[in-house]
This record gives sequence, C-alpha cells and structure tokens, in this order.
Amino acid sequence: MTQKLTILDIAKLAGVGKSTVSRVLTNDPKVKPETREKVEQVIRDSGYVPSKSAQAMRGGSAKVVGIILSRLDSPSENKAVSGILEVIYQAGYDAVIMESQFSAEKTNEHLAVLQKRNVDGVIVFGFSDCDLSAIEALKHKAVVIAVDTDRISSVGYDNHGIIELAMNHFIQQGKQHISYMGVDPSDKTTGLMRLNAYKACCKEADIVPCFQTGQLSHESAYQLTDDVIGPETQAIVCASDTLAMGVAKRLQELGRSDIQVSGVGATDLLSFIFPNTFSIDPGYFKAGYASANLLIKQLSGQQTITHLTQEASL
Repeated sequence: MTQKLTILDIAKLAGVGKSTVSRVLTNDPKVKPETREKVEQVIRDSGYVPSKSAQAMRGGSAKVVGIILSRLDSPSENKAVSGILEVIYQAGYDAVIMESQFSAEKTNEHLAVLQKRNVDGVIVFGFSDCDLSAIEALKHKAVVIAVDTDRISSVGYDNHGIIELAMNHFIQQGKQHISYMGVDPSDKTTGLMRLNAYKACCKEADIVPCFQTGQLSHESAYQLTDDVIGPETQAIVCASDTLAMGVAKRLQELGRSDIQVSGVGATDLLSFIFPNTFSIDPGYFKAGYASANLLIKQLSGQQTITHLTQEASL
C-alpha cells in the first residue's frame, strides 16, 4: 500500500519549511509567488490531498458547508437539501447536517459548533421563532431559507401563490364549497401566510371560508377533518402534504370520495395512496439549489445580499 504523504513530506520535497507549506495551503498572501509556485508544483506532482480538518485547525478553508434543518424527517426540507448537496458537492465542499427541532437555542448552539469547526459557510432553514441575529452575524457566510431578513441573503417560498394555485384549480372546476386545513398562525409562513392566502381567495371568489388550524402533523389534520366538512363540501385545500395525508385518510374512512384534497410539497406518496388528491410543488429542490449557489458565490467574493422567491407550480 502506498504511504500517504504528509505536509512534512511536501515541505522536504519542495525544499521549504513545514510552516511555508501550511501558508500556501491557507492562501497566505505573504508567501512569495515563486515559493508558492514551487510548493504547488510539488503538490500537483505528488497528488497530495490536504486534510480538511487539518486545514481548518490551521485557520484555512475547511471546504465544508453547515446545513441546519428544522426537522430531519421533513420531506420538504430533505428535497431542498438534495438541491443544496448537488451544488456544494460539485463545488468541492462537504456538508455537515444538523437539526434545530424548531429551537432558537439549539440553532444558536449548532451555529457556535460550526464556527468552531471553521466551516466555510452555513445554510439555515428558518422558522418563526428563529434568532435571525445569530445567523445574520455570519454576513456573507450564511444564507437562510423560508424566512425574511434584509441583512443576509435568503430564499423564500411564494406562500400566497402556493394556496392561490390550489384554490384556482378547484374554482376552475366549478367548486364553490372549499375548506382549508392549515397550521397554527403562530407559524408566520406555512401557518399565517397560507391561511391569509386562503381567506383572500375566498373573498375574491365569493366563497364562504371554512377552516381549521393545528399542528403540522397528519394526526392533527386527521382529528380536525370533521370540523371542516359538511354535506356540500367539494374540496379541501391543505397547507402541506403531511396535512393532506391526514385529511385524505379521514375522508377515506368516512366514505367521502366526493371531496378532492390538495396538498403542498409534491410528495409522490400522497397521490399514490390517495388517488383523489394532488399537490402543489413549491420548488423545494430548486430553493435548496438556489440557496447553495448564492452561498458559493458569496464565499467566492460576491458579497451582495440577494433575496429570491421560489415560484410554485401545479
């Protein structure tokens, strides 16, 4: 087995000190151009690959991006992470994935750990009570998803457009008795914004609103379904695919195949299990892809704050 070269081996081959090789690896501007070229030539010829953890300890780039999700079991966030990983892997970065569990304290603890590990940048999935100041302190080294901030780059979802697409789809089919299953309005995006979008669509189409809000779980939606249906109910718009599954399950038990259900998330499993459903695609994968591209550009020197809103599709 070929012995793996160390930084000391590279120093000996280049005829320089170990500290000089370290400065070359961390892009220290004080290294003379001719010395840098000599060391880099030895590195290229030898195929030496520096340890990312060792680089980080020396204060250089670890080539690592931290990703803090709200929930590891979230289908929507996992789709976004797939988009993130596609970009950062292509750019030569590795990922460290952590879970906030919707806790501002835990998010801040994760951020502190990632900074100690000297990661190059961080992408954070925000939530209503998220401590944005801790993320904003990272400036160009951070991008946040799903919450608004003017101080760092962000990627958001068109929460109004998501619900509007589902409502218009039902209205175009001639449905006028459309209920809504949502998330507690204390959640400003999936909860409040999507509920307000439903109310606005009802007002515009002269539809009497009928809605319930609860937890972001299929169990909560299942338990609340009876409160949003009546003899004339034709459709139920849900704020997420998770809620739609709970609603569809309850309707199945009640034998209400006359009621169509819409969700949000483009989860293939929803329509596979419950044929009388469809889902709006908020662009989770594209949002993750866009957020990673923003971060990579910022880490490359472009420090302009950018805000993107991902367009939804049916």
